[in-house]
Amino acid sequence: MEDTPIPGYRFLVTNRERLGGKPTIRGTRFSVSFILSCLAEGMSYEDIAREYSDFPRESLAEVLRFAAEITDRNGVAA
Repeated sequence: MEDTPIPGYRFLVTNRERLGGKPTIRGTRFSVSFILSCLAEGMSYEDIAREYSDFPRESLAEVLRFAAEITDRNGVAA
């Protein structure tokens, strides 16, 4: 099965056969949630790029924008 691009994003895709269809970064098995977890655990942008050499650095802004849009769309409240 091929990747399905997420509209409005250059790097983000889904594929039902990869990670259960979670949004991932094109050409990798990195899910959006994994990258967000790395950041939440204190890893910096540079740490992620150093630790995971196949992580496309340019995709980080899209990961953050996607998370912000999902949060807004779903009306997450404190």
